[in-house]
Amino acid sequence: MRFKKLQMALLAAAFIPSVALANKVVFVNKSSWDITEIYFSSAKSKNWGEDHLEDEILANGESLTLTGVSKGKWDVRVVDEDGDECIIEDVAINSNDKWVIEDDDLLACQNK
Repeated sequence: MRFKKLQMALLAAAFIPSVALANKVVFVNKSSWDITEIYFSSAKSKNWGEDHLEDEILANGESLTLTGVSKGKWDVRVVDEDGDECIIEDVAINSNDKWVIEDDDLLACQNK
């Protein structure tokens, strides 16, 4: 697998520290496109913070694991291999969640 799993224990520190922490969140790319950038922001905030993929690519079937993520609603910003940006709002994150990025998520952004 080309993509190494990233552990981001301090992710929650950049956001609301009083919210309970999820143990881990696994984001899986099940779309037809490689994801080249992924950002998170507490819902409705426009402070995206860092690109959690850095120089890596999240190809189809690969996953990104983050630890220390605050439970709650998050906005997720992904950029695909073509440079298309997609913002998916109000993603509910709970303990030990698995969230899948699918074609429908990315195509819905193109229709906006």
